[in-house]
Amino acid sequence: MSLNLPTPAVALAIGAHPDDVEFGCGATLAKWSAAGAVVHHLICTDGAKGSWDPTTDAAALVVTRQGEQRAAALALGATGQCVFLDWVDGELESGVRQRWEVAYWIRKLQPTVVLGHDPWKRYRLHPDHRHAGLLAVEGIVAARDPHFFPEQALPHHRPEVLLLFEADEPDHVEEVAGYAGAKLAALHAHRSQLLSTMGIDITATVDDVERQRAAFDSRTLSGLTEHGQLEGVAQGEAFKLIDDL
Repeated sequence: MSLNLPTPAVALAIGAHPDDVEFGCGATLAKWSAAGAVVHHLICTDGAKGSWDPTTDAAALVVTRQGEQRAAALALGATGQCVFLDWVDGELESGVRQRWEVAYWIRKLQPTVVLGHDPWKRYRLHPDHRHAGLLAVEGIVAARDPHFFPEQALPHHRPEVLLLFEADEPDHVEEVAGYAGAKLAALHAHRSQLLSTMGIDITATVDDVERQRAAFDSRTLSGLTEHGQLEGVAQGEAFKLIDDL
């Protein structure tokens, strides 16, 4: 188990949907942003299925979720871009076309560190998370080698480190004490997901909403505590670290 990378000059977090990055590594990104890193978000799908209401207007939800993602990035202090690839939610594939796009943005943004879903997590149900994780891994391979996609007319780029969140076998912790508040603020910025993802029903009574919000916050903070305990720190976010890129 290792603890704390040097603050990267540039970090690129790749998520399947708006809010995945905040769940997986929000406090780490907030810490790095505060230390001067340029933090970018790359969101693979349009988030159009992120509602339990069958009458929801999918096109309107896409616009809403993009706005929420930008607000969440600001809550983390991120100064980089929010890039939306807009593949259909629930139908993401880790094919050559998708890999082309991820490699393009890795070359364009030139991150020192890439963060993404662990594609090899056992018993994972959501296919988008698995494919987004594969795209982070395979996008790095394509971006680093000049003979992949030369028509992009961008210099090849090799990141130094890949951090996989939701890791099946974590071996690295980023200490995040002092940045839990930013993570929570970023998660709460995803207002369209309060019910479906966080269990917060804003149509309930004020007391119930406050109770549900407190329960969600408590679960999130408990997760940071559990991850921190892996390396003996008060709060952390755990990852699988791959530095042979």
